[in-house]
Formats: sequence, C-alpha cells, structure tokens
Amino acid sequence: MTSRWPRLLFVLVALGFCAYGVVTQWDAFADALSRLSLPLLAGALLAGMAGLGCWMLGWRSLLAGFGAPLPVPATTRIMFLGQLGKYVPGSVWALLGQVELARPYGVPRVASGGATLLAMATTVATGCVTAAVTLPLTSADAARGYWWALALAPVLLACLHPRVVTWGLNLVLRIVRRPPLATTLGLAPMSRAVAWTLAGWALFGLHVWLLLPSGSPMLASGAYALAYVVGFLVIFAPGGLGAREAALTLALAPAISPAEALLVALASRAVLTVADLLWAGAGSLIRPPANGNETRTGRLVPGDDQRPLEESP
Repeated sequence: MTSRWPRLLFVLVALGFCAYGVVTQWDAFADALSRLSLPLLAGALLAGMAGLGCWMLGWRSLLAGFGAPLPVPATTRIMFLGQLGKYVPGSVWALLGQVELARPYGVPRVASGGATLLAMATTVATGCVTAAVTLPLTSADAARGYWWALALAPVLLACLHPRVVTWGLNLVLRIVRRPPLATTLGLAPMSRAVAWTLAGWALFGLHVWLLLPSGSPMLASGAYALAYVVGFLVIFAPGGLGAREAALTLALAPAISPAEALLVALASRAVLTVADLLWAGAGSLIRPPANGNETRTGRLVPGDDQRPLEESP
C-alpha cells in the first residue's frame, strides 16, 4: 500500500507557501478589497471558481483521451489539491502534485503527467489566442509591449494538433527512457479540452470585468489572458506573483488609470487565491481510494506504473 504521507506533506507545504504569499501581501490585498462592493467581489469569486471548474473539466477530457477516464469528484480532488503546488517557487510542483495524487486512482504517471503538461500548453496557447483576438482592438499599449505573446498564438495553437502532441510527448518519453504512449490522443478529447479552456478564459474575463470601474468585457478577457500567460512563463515567481499584476495593469491602461488598474490586479489576485483555496477545500473532502493503487473499476493493480486494467464486459 502506498503511503499517503508524502501527498499530505505536499499539500501542507503548498498551503504554507500560499499563506506566506497572502500574509506578505495582506495590506495591499485588504486595501484593494475594501474599495470594492461585496456583491461585485462575490460575483468575481463565483466567476473565478467557474473558470477554474472549466479548466478542471478540460484536464479531465485530456485524461480520458490518454485512456484514464475519471469521475468528476476524483478529478476535482486531484487537480485542485495538486494545483496548490503553483504557490511553491518553481514550475514543476503542480505537475508533480497531480501525478502523485492520481496514483491511488490507478492512473499511470505517463497519462497524468502527459495530460497535465498538455493542459498547461493548452492554457498558454488559448490564452495567447484570446489576447491576440481582443487586445489589438482594446489595448494598443499591451499589444505593443507583449507582441511576442500575441505572435506565439498561431504557432502554439497549431502545436495542439493531436499528431504534434503525440510526437512531442513520445520524444520526451524517449529522452527519459520510458516506453511510448500506449494511447494516441484523438481529436475529440483535444477539441473538448480546448473548448473548456476557452470557456474558462471567458469566465476569468468576466471576473476581471466585475472588478473594473469601467471598460469592456473584451478588454477584461484579453487583459487577464495576457497577464496569466506572462505570469505562467515567469517560472521563478510562485503563481506568477508580480509579473501577472504588472501585465494586467499595463493591459488595462486604456480604460482606467494605473492606480485603478493596480487595484483591480490586486483584487483579482486575492479573489482567485480564495477560489483556489475553496476548490482545494472541496477536493480535500473527497475521499481517495481506500486500497492503495485502485483502478477506476475498483480492482487493484500491482504497481504504480502499470496501466489500468480494462473494464469487465
């Protein structure tokens, strides 16, 4: 039976870093939140949680595409407890957390790791697309300042084709001396993942728009998508702290003053941190399988890296 202590330690360490980030920014967060009405903050929180939920369903689609379908409660537990790793400095902790949390459900590391890497790539690609479509029409300063992110949009979108994805993942597996993928990702699960991720971007845009004193939903969506991508690529900043706020402030400049834009950026960070913690709390209430490496059919498999047994007829 696999010990649960490493997973518990991971969650506790990630929560510690998250708490540290909140405490060190507490005065700025409190000031930003105090200037906004409670109904708007509640609406922004609900929109942010819904956006995270859409991204979870996109990751679930990719898992199913790699031959590891899971029910929504199990996916919720794995993703949102694992995603606490993004508050730890470095860019690999969320990935490692999700891979380890998926093991009790009989999900092979290749499937969970591949789905998580591809979900990250899908998020960045669709974020660049969202920013490329909206910002040239709403924020010329952001479009000029972050032209490279907009230029990457068509390239990254093309890289999401299943053939390119399969080639890339098999190349990585060959480098680390692992066998190639047993299941080739199809177009349908990839399309569903892209659709869920785009829906998430729309909801994240709504959460920013509710915090804005003025400005259009299109500007809010493009500004947040650009800010998230920039923060994601700055790997030494936990959760993109600082980089995301700087990009969001610049992107919102056409609609509001720099001081107001910074206020919105800080309020957005606080709201989405609460959303992360609420989802993680919900995930912690979902009990993992009781008997070690349990497959999705309830039968045991002998090792962590073996592929799940097929469904009984």
